[in-house]
Amino acid sequence: MSGVSGAHRPVWLVPHEVPAIVPRSSRATEPRWVGVYRWAAVGGDLLAAMTGISIALLTRFGYQVGSGYLVLSSLMPLAWVAVVALSKGYDSRYFGTGPDEFRSLLRSGVGLTAAVALVSYATRTEIARGFVVLAIPVIVTASLVLRYALRKDLHRHRVRGRCMHRVLVVGHAGPAATLCEHLESRPTDGLRVVATCGPPGAGASDGPLQPDELNGTDIVAAVDRHAVEVVAVATDPELAGQSLRRLSWALEQRGVELIVSPGIIEVAGPRISVRPVAGLSLLHLERPSVSGGPHMLKAIFDRTLALGLLILLSPLMIGLAIAVKVSSPGSVLFRQRRVGRAGEEFTMLKFRSMYSDAEQRLGDLYALSDGNGVIFKMRDDPRMTPLGRQIRRFSLDELPQLINVLRGDMSLVGPRPPLSEEVALYAADDSRRMLVKPGITGLWQVSGRSDLSWDESVRLDLRYVDNWSMTLDLLILWKTVRAVIYGAGAY
Repeated sequence: MSGVSGAHRPVWLVPHEVPAIVPRSSRATEPRWVGVYRWAAVGGDLLAAMTGISIALLTRFGYQVGSGYLVLSSLMPLAWVAVVALSKGYDSRYFGTGPDEFRSLLRSGVGLTAAVALVSYATRTEIARGFVVLAIPVIVTASLVLRYALRKDLHRHRVRGRCMHRVLVVGHAGPAATLCEHLESRPTDGLRVVATCGPPGAGASDGPLQPDELNGTDIVAAVDRHAVEVVAVATDPELAGQSLRRLSWALEQRGVELIVSPGIIEVAGPRISVRPVAGLSLLHLERPSVSGGPHMLKAIFDRTLALGLLILLSPLMIGLAIAVKVSSPGSVLFRQRRVGRAGEEFTMLKFRSMYSDAEQRLGDLYALSDGNGVIFKMRDDPRMTPLGRQIRRFSLDELPQLINVLRGDMSLVGPRPPLSEEVALYAADDSRRMLVKPGITGLWQVSGRSDLSWDESVRLDLRYVDNWSMTLDLLILWKTVRAVIYGAGAY
């Protein structure tokens, strides 16, 4: 056994020769839950296909269906499952992950449409466009809904510690501990660390690591010993090149997946690509989009939706305005100076949820803050009116900020709009939040709101700035509805 050598560096124990073919009986087998999930997904897709075809037939032809369409209808569910399989929709790596799993279904919809068009052209068969235009979107939508329900059920099992992939983390103490922490913070991703493996001569890792620490143990031997399904390599220049290549060969023979952490945190997949250069696979990090055409599209989307929401919710907002005016003395709207994009200040609007002397009483309450050390928050703030507690719980006090969006001061989605005194306390990294417009909602809104620490709040805002996309905005808007209904972290 040998690895990458150095004058004073520990040597990783990885196979030196190309591994022999491992007998089938000793290879890793798929856990039972993977097969159950896969068959449930196949059954759901078949059900979605039959539902879509039935709706299209009844809508397009009523009860007068020709024999040709009956044959086509009997073949399309099988074709749908085949197309999903070709798009890796039943690949266990993507089970429960969300975006990749759903993206495979969307690709399959495009693929099935192309396949039907090709077959129709090749056989010179006339297929009603109304049938295809209705059937395939319904199939895709039904599959997405059923797969979402299946994914949520899998997440419930994983939160209870079931349906997990066993993971061996390889690396030095510091990077390995960080990787373990990240993997264990998201049980819904389905990765449970059962052991860590360090290089020979390395000391025991620091921190609250629960798995067995196998310092100096042969990585492949640790894989066999703990029956792991995934080997996760933390950032380590010593375990790279030919050593990592040999390790991948050994794991391939055992049916064990290899993942490598590049050490880049809070960067989403669309910004990362691997490009071959001079025989090397180089990781390319795209620059985040903070201006230009995509943000012009975002501005148009924000203002259009804000105008529509203002019109739709105008009866509710008029009712809230009357209720605020009647419930306590003072103005209906609360106006406060906030800092927006590039440090420009603007006046943010909210329905007043506190008594009119709230700002004068703030100094006496700072010592009782339940906030995160920078933002003042109190769960039982005595300055809050009875009506104010209710409208804050469901974020109804923030509806006037739709006017801020129309003015161009804010976006529907973005970082939390800070006060000038908060900005004065920003570290160098924190000021990056102001590269984009602040939002009515954001990652902080759907991840705990006032229950978050300051560091967590900043981390989420920076993640949004670095990984912004219209898809992310739509996802956050969807999750905001649920967060508002449950009222979690709102006070």
